[in-house]
Amino acid sequence: MSRKGLLHHVEIYVSNLERSSAFWGWFLGQLGYVEHQRWKFGISFKLGDTYLVFAQTDSPHLDVAYHRCRTGLNHLAFHAESDEHVDQMRHLLTNRGVTLLYTDKHPQTEGHGSYAVFFEDPDRIKVELVAPERQNGR
Repeated sequence: MSRKGLLHHVEIYVSNLERSSAFWGWFLGQLGYVEHQRWKFGISFKLGDTYLVFAQTDSPHLDVAYHRCRTGLNHLAFHAESDEHVDQMRHLLTNRGVTLLYTDKHPQTEGHGSYAVFFEDPDRIKVELVAPERQNGR
């Protein structure tokens, strides 16, 4: 099978590598990712042929904070196994003190009616965990 066109990796600069490593290591571990590489200014997590890299932003570039409404990355969305998996993760995220988004709309995602939970990473990057669509619709 050709891997042509499949996502190879995504690299995200973070304001505090230690804090982001703890957050992303826990969350991605829940989805089956494993730590792939670690170095002084970065860490990567891998699932299959795809990996995510988190690297410390250099000091001169920390003066402007990330905001998902500016040009650039808006959010990362991951597949969940089921509605129950979304509910379980929502509970675990809440227990960890993670900021949940759109709690008034949970569990329906905006615009496409999927069952999902939305939350923020330590730099306020929006993350989405989406259950598979049911064959008979929602």
